[in-house]
Amino acid sequence: MVTAEQVENYISAGMQCSHIEVEGDGQHFYAKVVSPDFEGKRLVDRHRMVKEAIKARLLNNEIHALSIVKAMTPDEWEKQQG
Repeated sequence: MVTAEQVENYISAGMQCSHIEVEGDGQHFYAKVVSPDFEGKRLVDRHRMVKEAIKARLLNNEIHALSIVKAMTPDEWEKQQG
């Protein structure tokens, strides 16, 4: 069974992340991803970037589902935290 930590590693291996949090039950996961790569990108494009990072794992059903709760730039994340 896949762990949330493994999903974090899969995502961060596929894209630059300054912060990442993943929760899940082994097949269904929820992610908060903060990346400078999101700068200037629409939300739908940000989600696509995250899904692309784990595409192979989704296709082979290692991960059944990933919901992206947040896909923010570091500036957006900082403003939300502060």
